Amino acid sequence: MSRHDEWYRRSSLGGPGARPLSALYSRHETHTVAIRTLTAPKSPPVVTTGTASGASRRFLPEVQGLRAVAVGLVLVYHVDHDLLPGGYVGVDVFFVISGFLITSLLLREARETGRVSLAAFYIRRIRRILPAAGLVLAVTGAAAFWLLPAPRLAETARELAASAFYVENLFLAAESVDYLAAEAAASPVQHFWSLAVEEQFYLLWPLLFAGWAVMGARARRLRVVFAATAAVLAISFVCSVVLTASDPQPAYFLPQTRMWEPAAGGVLAVALSRYGGALGPRVRWWLGWAGLAAVGWAAWSYSDATPFPGAAAAVPVLGAAAVIAAGHNGERWSSYGLLASALARFGGDVSYALYLWHWPVIVFLLAATASEELSALAGGLAVVVSVLLAWFTKVAVEDPVRRFGWLRAGRPAGVFALASALVVGLIAAGQYARYEWLRSVEFDSRVHVGPQALGTSDPEGSPEEPVYPSPVAAGEDLPSPYRDGCQASQHSTRLDPCVYGPEDADTTVAVVGDSHAAHWVPALQRIAEERGWRLKTYTKSSCGFTAATLAMPHEGRAFTECAEYNRALLEELTTDLRPDVVFTSSSVLATKDGASSEAQDRAEIAAGMAQLWESLDEAGSDVVAIRDTPQTRPRLPECVSRHSDEPGTCAHGRGEAFADTDPQVIAARETDADAGLVDLSDEFCTGDTCPPVIGNVLVYRDSHHLTATYSRLLAPELEEAAAPVLDGR
Repeated sequence: MSRHDEWYRRSSLGGPGARPLSALYSRHETHTVAIRTLTAPKSPPVVTTGTASGASRRFLPEVQGLRAVAVGLVLVYHVDHDLLPGGYVGVDVFFVISGFLITSLLLREARETGRVSLAAFYIRRIRRILPAAGLVLAVTGAAAFWLLPAPRLAETARELAASAFYVENLFLAAESVDYLAAEAAASPVQHFWSLAVEEQFYLLWPLLFAGWAVMGARARRLRVVFAATAAVLAISFVCSVVLTASDPQPAYFLPQTRMWEPAAGGVLAVALSRYGGALGPRVRWWLGWAGLAAVGWAAWSYSDATPFPGAAAAVPVLGAAAVIAAGHNGERWSSYGLLASALARFGGDVSYALYLWHWPVIVFLLAATASEELSALAGGLAVVVSVLLAWFTKVAVEDPVRRFGWLRAGRPAGVFALASALVVGLIAAGQYARYEWLRSVEFDSRVHVGPQALGTSDPEGSPEEPVYPSPVAAGEDLPSPYRDGCQASQHSTRLDPCVYGPEDADTTVAVVGDSHAAHWVPALQRIAEERGWRLKTYTKSSCGFTAATLAMPHEGRAFTECAEYNRALLEELTTDLRPDVVFTSSSVLATKDGASSEAQDRAEIAAGMAQLWESLDEAGSDVVAIRDTPQTRPRLPECVSRHSDEPGTCAHGRGEAFADTDPQVIAARETDADAGLVDLSDEFCTGDTCPPVIGNVLVYRDSHHLTATYSRLLAPELEEAAAPVLDGR
């Protein structure tokens, strides 16, 4: 899986401490990786920052330079994760800057006019945010038609719409707990989640100052608004720590876990407005360098495994606050000299547009090269193209809007905001319509024969006929436990099986294991219908049926939810249900918590499987273990979609597709239970090659799960292989 996918899972396509994404996410998958925003006004407000003279300054060049540092961290992280594994903290720096500058504006307006105009505030936000953001969304959405593989169109359409209406973070929070989205590639607008966080923050923040401004003279003291803003910071910080520990994937994107970061900048603005001049030059000198060192340390030492945001985010947040508090101290060799340099100020000038452009550029380059990560040459190209696009956006869009006073009135600003959302929405609708058209392939039993084509002169099928399911819709060709809501999530511990077949059946069969057991359910349902079985499914994502304690994927901890689930499941199978036959299968990708080597990992998982099988055998249940299915390339349907005329291009070698040691094979060899092992490897490969399409049927819906269609077509082969056990029933 790519580093960008790790980010989405974290997230996917991953954030740290989560899971592309998820990262995002992982948290990154993505990886993937962490993506954020720069939204502060171009010309910072009048605010006392503790300069040598204590005077107010309208323009803060050190803040512009700090923006350049922040966007540089994010850019390097996304181009090459290994260079700066914690570069995602650049976004947290942006949050602090934005909160500081916006709060300074609100505070000045309240003190000078005795009121805060919410209409004027949101007009300023529209003028600052929407022109560049609308341009990037529209161009990115249009480019996705030609540059992204067709299977990504539906997801990109949904995220375009979510970004246009500033709810992308909520969309990603929901997706981050979706096991089926774990291998989804990061969308080119995924980074708009951070703009959404900021805009949600600004639904609340101005109200504090508007209320404070209309209070009586006694209540309108600075300590009142300081207490109110500090309370927001404290509550959000506690939420961040708690949710990051308990539910890290969605916590990465939720506004309640992020609000304290811009609030920290706001609290700093209030404090500096009263006490900034009390800081001496030497103190500010040390503050500046200590702040930059804290940000740099976090960017260098954090990684995708760091639980984030949580308490870990305090380091870059406090670092950014220290740099801002340092201001211009007049001392030699200060951080101000570095941040106020011409190069740093240029980086700050284009930082917002650079943030907007860099991620779609990276995603499109990865798609165009069909790569999982950027080469050094492609990475350099991504940087150059992103900077050029950012500079063009600044001079052609941002500067004219600011210079000529466009969108200053409420009606034009509102119309522009609505029009921008509608244009992006229409582009998203067009993408989704194209996706629907491409996915419309009907199943034809005469053409889509699946494994029946193996051993013929054309095992992949006729290139003249369409593949079923369409690669565009492969992710929707799911086994019934997903559709019927009984596939347990990673965090669930409740037994909630699906039940198929007559209540008075003579034979009861259970299916247990992880998603690799679930993808055999279509085949077992077909066998059950023919034999009159009652079939019950007990499947849980990432949770193999073993007494060994597995590791929770991408979270670096014991998978206690799986251990608890398996204990309850064993109790039900051996005391209440007592099925005649138990079918089980598990992914070889599972790892044991605390294992020091792959050999130990596989051996201990296998021993745990054998232990449970023996308990089932003692309770009178026969066990049939199915060897794991092949591992293929990431996002295989995308490859088939790109090479529709020659899907064999996406084939995998048999040696790469099957693990050398499958714990189920080891357990079947070493257990004392009367367990049968089913090995259907030859139903996926022709000689040394495992093609993605067999008999005009797409075999996989991602890199390691079968489509429900191919599974169902394998029913005769599965029944024959399990005959030594089944014929005794």
